[in-house]
Amino acid sequence: MNRHSLSTDAVGWVILALALGAGFSVASIYYSQPLLPLMGSDLHLTVNGMGLVPTLTQAGYALGILFLLPLGDRHDRRRLILIKSVALAILLLACSLTNNLPSLLLVSLMLGMAATMAQDIVPAAAILAPAGKQGKMVGTVMTGLLLGILLSRTVSGFVGAAFGWRVMYQLAAVSIALIGVLMWSVLPRFATHSTLSYPALMKSMAHLWQRYPALRRAAFAQGFLSIAFSAFWSTLAVMLLEKYQLGSAVAGAFGIAGAAGALAAPLAGGLADKVGAEKVTQLGAGLVTLSFTLMFLLPVLPSHAQLVLIAISAVGFDLGLQSSLVAHQNLVYGLEPQARGRLNALLFTGVFIGMAVGSALGSKLYSIASWQGVVVLATLSGFIALVIRLVDARRIQQATQKA
Repeated sequence: MNRHSLSTDAVGWVILALALGAGFSVASIYYSQPLLPLMGSDLHLTVNGMGLVPTLTQAGYALGILFLLPLGDRHDRRRLILIKSVALAILLLACSLTNNLPSLLLVSLMLGMAATMAQDIVPAAAILAPAGKQGKMVGTVMTGLLLGILLSRTVSGFVGAAFGWRVMYQLAAVSIALIGVLMWSVLPRFATHSTLSYPALMKSMAHLWQRYPALRRAAFAQGFLSIAFSAFWSTLAVMLLEKYQLGSAVAGAFGIAGAAGALAAPLAGGLADKVGAEKVTQLGAGLVTLSFTLMFLLPVLPSHAQLVLIAISAVGFDLGLQSSLVAHQNLVYGLEPQARGRLNALLFTGVFIGMAVGSALGSKLYSIASWQGVVVLATLSGFIALVIRLVDARRIQQATQKA
């Protein structure tokens, strides 16, 4: 295997390995969500204290993306993935051994930073993709990543209910150690695209942010969609326990519904290759907004119908969010191929700032206005993202007409 591409026979296996690596690594930052009631009971946490766990984890992910991901343009991604996998496995084990909120929050923050190995993996798929297949192959790896996000809740919910939340983190540590070995064995070495020093890399990111309005709009739109996504998943387990007396296993099972939406990621990537990523982002944002709007019907439905509607909405908004994310990645990667690592870092900094804000605001609004407050926040966030994409489309149309 050379430094830039793979043989046809090797591509399928390597892309599968990349999808698995992305899924298992990003899952690490979501295992906590169905486990929050168990953590709260074990460590005597308030609702706000429980909400700080996913908030700090996602904030760590955002910090890791901003400050660590640009290294992918300066160093071999294969080596970076190995280093992060070792760190992530150690931190997952440390999380299972914490006995108080301060230590749990500190480990959660660092765990989020190490889990950014997932975002070293995604640009690797774009680099290895044959000409004209970038959207499809990035979409395939994103399916692994997104299934990791969603099914992590299902797995952690069932494992937590059966064996406790600490065992879940110990199993996660083992899985990451195995993934690290797999990544090291199957990935080729990657050529570096920059000889800039680390300070110069960080400075160049500011220039990229200023140079490309399309990057800024993508980061803001996907960030608002992430607020909606995170607000829902960060409060779902608590709401199900308080309103329906359902435990962490049921909360995790809702991840199966969301995973159905994630399966559309390769289709979204292929559609973006054919009709344009801009249209896919509009469709995705619109679907997120519609799915959360439907949840305003919950108060008029019987209990069983309410649970069905929540599951249907989860399918819809996850499909919309994942499709929009893949399309936004296609837009951003095409701006300057030699700076994919830095462009990806800027896009996903916006995404996980949105995730952290969604966790914090979702928990706060839930304590003030119950589930309806979370639904209002999610619907409004999706609508703002849709407006950003529609205004961008109109701006592009006007520029084309003038030209």
